Amino acid sequence: MEFIVQPWAWYVGGPLIALSLLLYFYFGKNFGASTNFETLCTMAGAGKVSDYFKKDWKERDFAILFVVGLIIGGFISAKFLIPEQTIDLNPKTVQELKNLGFSEVGNQYFPDEIFSDEVVFSLKGFLILLVSGLLIGFGTRYAGGCTSGHAITGLSSLQMPSLLAVIGFFIGGIIATWFIIPVLF
Repeated sequence: MEFIVQPWAWYVGGPLIALSLLLYFYFGKNFGASTNFETLCTMAGAGKVSDYFKKDWKERDFAILFVVGLIIGGFISAKFLIPEQTIDLNPKTVQELKNLGFSEVGNQYFPDEIFSDEVVFSLKGFLILLVSGLLIGFGTRYAGGCTSGHAITGLSSLQMPSLLAVIGFFIGGIIATWFIIPVLF
């Protein structure tokens, strides 16, 4: 008997996200990955390099649990909850990706053309990661939070700056998808 795992339906995942947010709100905490990684940088001693990180990380010690949960959850889902690597994509999307040089379109979640060790540790891959990381770091600092913080916490609490940030994230994603990524690949 074969055990097949299906992705969780929206009516399961959505309420779980809502429950998580309610718990964050109840305990007076803000949800967002960038805040939690900021706390880890503070714990690692980044305050010696930048005044921005001179904070009492013990006020946000819950961030450690969040990051540990991300790592454990990612491992569990990658090893046990992904039934197969095939993805049902629109044929037009498949052709466009093949035209960009992707060979295993629809057969893997993480294309070798982007995520293989050979690519990541090449000069081009290193530069892409470096520039991307700097832009993401600058963007989250400039926007006052990351996509998860603004899109989940900010929008659910009806914050106008979060709505503007999310609109900006989508515009940036569209620009990257249509104009930047085709040039890089």
